[in-house]
Amino acid sequence: MFDLADGKRLLPVNPLNAGLPPGEATTDRVVGIRLSRVTLPLHSAISDAKVLAGRQKPMTEIAFLFCELKTEQGFEGVGYSYSKRAGGRGQYAHACEIADALLGEDPSDIARLWEKMNWAGASVGRSGLATQALAAFDIALWDLKARRADLPLAKLLGAHRDSVRCYNTSGGFLSMEIAEVKDRVTAALDQGIGAIKLKVGQPDPMIDLQRIEAIRAHVGGNVPLAIDANQQWDRTTALRFGRIAEQFNLTWIEEPLDAYDAEGHAMLAAELATPIATGEMLTSVAEHWELIRHNAVDFIQPDAPRVGGITPFLKICALADHHKLQLAPHYCMEIHLHLTAAYGREPWVEHFEWSEAMFEHRLEVKDGRMIVPNRPGLGLTLSGQMRAWTDETACFGTGF
Repeated sequence: MFDLADGKRLLPVNPLNAGLPPGEATTDRVVGIRLSRVTLPLHSAISDAKVLAGRQKPMTEIAFLFCELKTEQGFEGVGYSYSKRAGGRGQYAHACEIADALLGEDPSDIARLWEKMNWAGASVGRSGLATQALAAFDIALWDLKARRADLPLAKLLGAHRDSVRCYNTSGGFLSMEIAEVKDRVTAALDQGIGAIKLKVGQPDPMIDLQRIEAIRAHVGGNVPLAIDANQQWDRTTALRFGRIAEQFNLTWIEEPLDAYDAEGHAMLAAELATPIATGEMLTSVAEHWELIRHNAVDFIQPDAPRVGGITPFLKICALADHHKLQLAPHYCMEIHLHLTAAYGREPWVEHFEWSEAMFEHRLEVKDGRMIVPNRPGLGLTLSGQMRAWTDETACFGTGF
C-alpha cells in the first residue's frame, strides 16, 4: 500500500485494470455498432464422422454474427464470428448484451477493449460462446485499424509473405460418394488450390483406408493430402490407423482424438511419422497452451472467431512459433489468410467456398496459394446477399 500526505492509505492500482478510460492520446471514438445475425444455407446437407457416429445431425446451414463499427472520424470496420448446428442465436444475444461497452472507446485500444468486453460477460465464462461473441467485435476493431492505416491487415501485422499455401476441405465430406469426391478434388486442383483434406473416422476404418487409397491414386504422389477424423477415434484405433496410413505420405492427421485429450495427442505425435494437427474446437489461449506444453501437436489449428478474435489468436501464434510449431487455422479463410501471412513459419490456410457469397470480392487462388488482397483491412465488403440472409439486426449508438 501507499502512504499519502494526508495520512490515507490506498491499495496500489492494478495495472491490469480493464476499466480505465481512454487517455489524452485518444484521437477517435466508436460511435456506432450494428450487429447482424445471418443464416448461410448450404447447397446440400454435410456429414462428417460426428454425424456417422450419431453425435450430431447433418449440417444444412451456418449461423454468422457480423459486427460493423463506425467512429466519429468516419472510419469503419467489419468482423464476424459463426456457429455450426447450434449457438448462433446465443452468440447474437450475448453480443447485444455487451455491445454498449464499446461505445465511446478509442478503437485503437484493442487489447484493453478485449479485456473490457471479456469481463463484461465473464459471468457466463471466459471461453466458449461468450468469447466467440466477443470475437466479432475484436475482428472488426482490427479491420478498422488496418483500414485507417490504409493497409491490408497482413501488412499492418507485419507480413512474412504475400500468399499462403491453401488446401480444400469442402469436397471431401463423408456424405459424398467417392466418385463425387474425385470430381470435387479435380475441380479444386484445377482452380489452383494446392492440397486436399479428406474426411475420415467412419465406424468401419477399412472404408476410410479405401477412400484414402482412392484419392491418393487420383491426385498422385506430389499433391499434399491430409485426413480429418473429427475426434472420433480412441487412442488405440488412432495409433493403429495412423501406422497403416503412413504409406500414403499424409501431410497430417487431424483431430484423431477428443479435442481436449492433450496427453493422447502427445502419444500419437511421439509414435507416428505422420504429423498431428488439432486445435480447431478449442476456445481460449489456455486450452491451446495445453496442447503446446504437452508436445501434443505438430500443426496447431486455432480458429480466430472461436478463441475470441485476432487478439488471442496472435497470442497463440506467439506461443506456437516459440515452440517451432506449424500453423494451419480452421475455416474463416477471409480472416486467417491475413493472420497466416504474418506467421514466421510457412503455414496453410483452409479453403471453403461456402461463405464467398456474403462478400463482394472473391479471394484469388493461384499455383497452390491464396493471394493476400491489396485492399485495406481484411478487404471485405458485405454483399447484398448477406443482407438478404440476415435474420435480425440491432444497432447501438449512431450512424446505422
